[in-house]
Amino acid sequence: MKKFCDLNLRVSLRDSVLAEKMIKKASTLGYSYVGIPLPANVQSEIVSKLRQLCADVGIDFITRVNLVPKKPGELLSQLRGFRRKFELVSVACLSKPVARQAAKDRRVDLISFPSLDFRKRFFDVAEAELASNALASFEIEMCPLLSSAGFERIRLLSNLRKEVAIAEKFSIPVIISSGATNKFFMRTPRDFAAFSCLFDISPSSALSALSENPLVIVKRNRAKLSSDYVAPGIRVVRRGKDCGE
Repeated sequence: MKKFCDLNLRVSLRDSVLAEKMIKKASTLGYSYVGIPLPANVQSEIVSKLRQLCADVGIDFITRVNLVPKKPGELLSQLRGFRRKFELVSVACLSKPVARQAAKDRRVDLISFPSLDFRKRFFDVAEAELASNALASFEIEMCPLLSSAGFERIRLLSNLRKEVAIAEKFSIPVIISSGATNKFFMRTPRDFAAFSCLFDISPSSALSALSENPLVIVKRNRAKLSSDYVAPGIRVVRRGKDCGE
């Protein structure tokens, strides 16, 4: 049985009642994991509260930071400071230099292109080629599609079709998340999968984008953040004074 993830549930950190309602709805809709964006300097008490709210409804809470750097140098500085503090690191690519740097940096988990302006969406063949040699996945938020209308939505769907085709050509994992800021933009995983056919993702691929693909990232990063992690393929399996103990 698939375990579904919404890696970008934008709950309010200032309104605990609203946050609790959204987390409960995520559980009701069938999600087993939720990633909640947090400020880089988030207080441990807030993280503990969110973790408990998720645990109360049987959801696995994933810590996430959304980086919005203006320049590649700023991104590099942020990655040095925050990579080991969060289970997921996402980069919103608002310029081509930032997009190129994010795509090739193995510390970046998710790259996204939030602008609805097609001239500011930089996921192209060069970007995909860089990402294919790193670990970044291409994230699609559904909230902008649900909240837009008319020509704006048509243009966004057209861009997404091109971007998904490029991602598939270079075997870059696609992640579908809600990006929901309130309960009205939340949907079941299968609703999102059905909606994804509008930008030419097959039903099976769409379901993977909501389950297997995000889970691979979470499991990989949790292993790296473990105190037993040494290097890729190397883990501490036993601790003692010497190997003979």
